[in-house]
Amino acid sequence: MSNTKVTFNRKIKGAIQLFRPELSFAAGICVMAGEIIALGSLPSIQNLFYGFICGFFISSSALILNDYFDLEVDRINAPNRPLPAGIISTAEVIVLTIVATVIGFVASAIISIYALIVSIILWIIGVLYNWKLKETGLLGNFMVSFSVAITFILGGFIVGDPWNEIVLTFSIMAFFLDLGEEIAADAMDIEGDKKRNSKSIAIIMGRKVALSTSSILFSLVILISFLPIFFGWLGISYLFMILIPDTIIILSILKLLRSRTSEEGHLCIKQIYRGALFLPLVFIISQLLF
Repeated sequence: MSNTKVTFNRKIKGAIQLFRPELSFAAGICVMAGEIIALGSLPSIQNLFYGFICGFFISSSALILNDYFDLEVDRINAPNRPLPAGIISTAEVIVLTIVATVIGFVASAIISIYALIVSIILWIIGVLYNWKLKETGLLGNFMVSFSVAITFILGGFIVGDPWNEIVLTFSIMAFFLDLGEEIAADAMDIEGDKKRNSKSIAIIMGRKVALSTSSILFSLVILISFLPIFFGWLGISYLFMILIPDTIIILSILKLLRSRTSEEGHLCIKQIYRGALFLPLVFIISQLLF
């Protein structure tokens, strides 16, 4: 009885791990942030709720499916993941993917037909990336980054202003930030990526070139963050607030370039990611309070 309970608990924990809740949660928050930034005020609770659910579960479906296609690679890079560790079966991964997809589509359909169309596009990109595009290297990186960027535009669609200049600015920042993270992460996972014949920048041109490229992309994010000041879209309060995440990103870039091991590099990437989490918060505060 206790063994059954332990096995069930491990499966539940494994299923939660497959969702990568921190990334799925971030996707949901990005959609909500897109709503607030586009509207310049708080949207309805219903729009915020369904926007979050849509972003969370569409993202989850791609992340869960990623483990299915990455099984052999994860045996090297991440043997403790639920699938290679034998905690979750491949059939259960497929079922979880379907469930997450249905929830995401239903939530987006409740919002509007436009939200559903964007969600379907996001889902298709996720499937194609996991199935074929990951091995293409830079093209795969572009597809993932595009998916991250479009979550903010999805938020704009929900409130009826997807092409708001501040939303587009933030989407571009998100694109370059995620592209930098993808390329840097590839530089840390060279051995496992070689097994699946990946054509990443790190494998083709070397770890140093990959890290330098990602650092340039992170630097672009910082430069673009000043555009709302340059064009007068946001005031001086935004300038002071944006210095906090920008400083975190700069310091993390310097550490990343000096990193010698995969562990050090992944830690620096996480620090950049954490710094980036302040970016939508800064935009939202600037929109709502100033």
